[in-house]
Amino acid sequence: MRNPLNKKVETIKPSGIRKFFDIVSEMKDAISLGVGEPDFDTPWHVRDEGIYSLEKGRTFYTSNSGLKDLKIEITKYLKRKLDVSYDFNTEVMVTVGGSEGIDAALRAMVDPGDEVLIPRPCYVSYDPCTVLAGGVPVYIDLKEENEFRLTARELEEAITDKTKILILPFPNNPTGAIMERKDLEEIAKVVIEHDLFVITDEIYCELYYKDDYTSIVQIPGMKERTVYINGFSKSYAMTGWRLGYACAPEVILKQMLKIHQFAIMCAPTTSQYAAIEALKNGEDDVKMMRDAYDQRRRFLMESFKNMGLKCFEPYGAFYVFPCIKEFGMTSEEFATRFLEEEKVAVVPGTAFGDCGEGYLRISYAYSIDNLKIAIGRLEKFIEKLRK
Repeated sequence: MRNPLNKKVETIKPSGIRKFFDIVSEMKDAISLGVGEPDFDTPWHVRDEGIYSLEKGRTFYTSNSGLKDLKIEITKYLKRKLDVSYDFNTEVMVTVGGSEGIDAALRAMVDPGDEVLIPRPCYVSYDPCTVLAGGVPVYIDLKEENEFRLTARELEEAITDKTKILILPFPNNPTGAIMERKDLEEIAKVVIEHDLFVITDEIYCELYYKDDYTSIVQIPGMKERTVYINGFSKSYAMTGWRLGYACAPEVILKQMLKIHQFAIMCAPTTSQYAAIEALKNGEDDVKMMRDAYDQRRRFLMESFKNMGLKCFEPYGAFYVFPCIKEFGMTSEEFATRFLEEEKVAVVPGTAFGDCGEGYLRISYAYSIDNLKIAIGRLEKFIEKLRK
């Protein structure tokens, strides 16, 4: 029998995030700090709107691009938050999570052999989505001494005559790194000079612990060459609702919508009605969750300081990225031993790219009580290693 599999798909490695989660799920008294999922329930008024939509029999397909009312609320939200205007009819598409938006953008824009610049460490889907679109991933290894921000110099050095797209993964998973306005202005100059396009993944934009959040689409000259990706999973604790959105110039979005039309049809109808309520009346919920995450973030940073564990201070998302190079183990070895000996699951930095070696991703999307127990176990584990 001939090989039934696509050779390109065969080369793609499974996600390194789920491995430790699958083990810890069957381990008694274990604590997982590995999965980036809010520990909050979806706000009740949002759930209630989803329930109401079912009670009213709203179980039909929506238009391919999503409910008109939801697209209008998305444009209102972006106007409030970023003071950027999108046409809900031609520049907004509702997707099945932010991940589908990333995939559709790459497939709509990449020709075979086009190079896509991917700053790492980063979310695990950018690489395989680039490969499946026929593109060539080109990695930019971010550095701790730069707080894992992308610098204009690093970007410039990675560009070739085949470069077409830069992915901007900020606020960042796994590092929690951010890009401020001055950083983005320098990046924008390089992008415009070399006539590149940007896919900006801002799924964690509401989990930002400094003032004055800035998106690359706010920088003059960038909205018309950027695909903006966002969603509801992290900000509104709606991971299982599987809902995101993409905003882009009409010439790009039209092709993305074509891909979405044939592959997905439309995002879940119930989720779309719930998302309208989230955008209209969810601001207080977002603030409450952000304040709780910030408290946990500060607790972890203080704990690392007290145990002498090096970790730069992150100001976005809900992850910390401590350095464990002093212990002379790979990230995989450290995470495996920590799970086996102390029953706490974290993710090796290498799950997010080779340059993540020597680091761990620890999620603080967990209760402060669980974090205190887990950090106590980490301190005990480190004390053993240092003897």
